[in-house]
Formats: sequence, structure tokens, C-alpha cells
Amino acid sequence: MFTGIIQSVGEITQATPVGKDIQLAINTGHLDMTDVQLGDSIAVNGVCLTVIKLGTERFEAHVSHETLSVTVGLDRPHPVNLEKALRLSDRLGGHLVSGHVDGVGQVVSFEELGDCWRLNILAPHAISKYISVKGSICINGVSLTVNSIANDIFSINLIPHTLENTTLKSLASGHLVNLEVDQIARYVERMTLWERENQGQSEKSGELEIKGQNNND
Repeated sequence: MFTGIIQSVGEITQATPVGKDIQLAINTGHLDMTDVQLGDSIAVNGVCLTVIKLGTERFEAHVSHETLSVTVGLDRPHPVNLEKALRLSDRLGGHLVSGHVDGVGQVVSFEELGDCWRLNILAPHAISKYISVKGSICINGVSLTVNSIANDIFSINLIPHTLENTTLKSLASGHLVNLEVDQIARYVERMTLWERENQGQSEKSGELEIKGQNNND
């Protein structure tokens, strides 16, 4: 698990094909790696990856073809947002993030508004139902608050601190981004569906019970 609070901007320095997969070499910037071990998880642009090789200021990770097919930004050298996995004793400054990307969005516009910037993103229709005003969403690993949503386009306001400490400052119209919706929304949907399914089963069970009683009569 992660929080969506970026700890360092690193850089993918090598993306080596391994069959249909890719092995990445990543420089970690100022990320403290003293407590990281082989097998630990690090979020790279919002994607949870496992450390398979480790150095003082770098690590390597294997990215499967399946992961590559549902994410962006893991197939070439470029700057990336990094966050180590959450410890139970850590503060939850953003929101609970799994590192499992739900879909790839597209930047519609990125415009300056005084000291802040407004980022408008077109989300895949299948996940836009999970995006709500004042709700949380993860964009390239960054925990952000939704300001508005109309159809499949949602809006985010970015403060200077976020721009200075993440790769979001490099976004432009047409760029693709990794999106992970708030987990609470998915659980609410599942509970609602379960309740409907269970209600139907309960009604069927009730009908069978009544029939059984009639037969006994």
C-alpha cells in the first residue's frame, strides 16, 4: 500500500526488453534507500513494482507484459514519481493507494490559474463512475482531490508545491497518465451489487420455502 505522497522524482535510465516484458533500471534521486530490501515494493508513476536488484541510489524491477498493457510510462527512460511502500506507523498524508492502475487517462488541458494550475483529464468511461467531486484520485502516483467532473472529464487544481516535487509539471495536452480511483468507491459498488444479488437470492429462497410448506400441507 501507498499514500500517493511522492517521496522523490527519480529516473528510468534503462528499459531493457525481456521477451514481451521489460526490466527497468531506476535512479532514485534523493529517495532514502537504507531501509529498502530485495522484494520490497516501490511505486513508480503509480505502479507497484518489486525490487529485484538494489543499489544505494538505484534499483531494478521487472515489468510484465500484462502491466505494460494497462499502464503508461514504464517502457522508456524518463523522470518518474517514486514512493516506498507504506508502513503501519506512517502518517497517511494522501489516501490509500494500492499501486494497481485502473485505467489510462488523457490530458485534455493544463492551464495556469494565478499561482496554481488546472489539470483536466479524460478518464476511461468504465472508471469515471468512481470519480466524484472532493473525492481522491491518484494520477501518476500522486494523490489529488477532484474539483469537478462532467461526463468523463474531471478537473484537478495543482499547487506550486505539488508541481515542484513531482513530474506533473511536465504534462501537456494529449499526454497519457496512469489513474487509480479511490478504493472506497470500488468497495461501495461491490457492496451495493452484493446486496442486490443477495436480495434476489433471498426472494428465491423465500419462494422455495413457501412452496415447500404448501407441499407439506
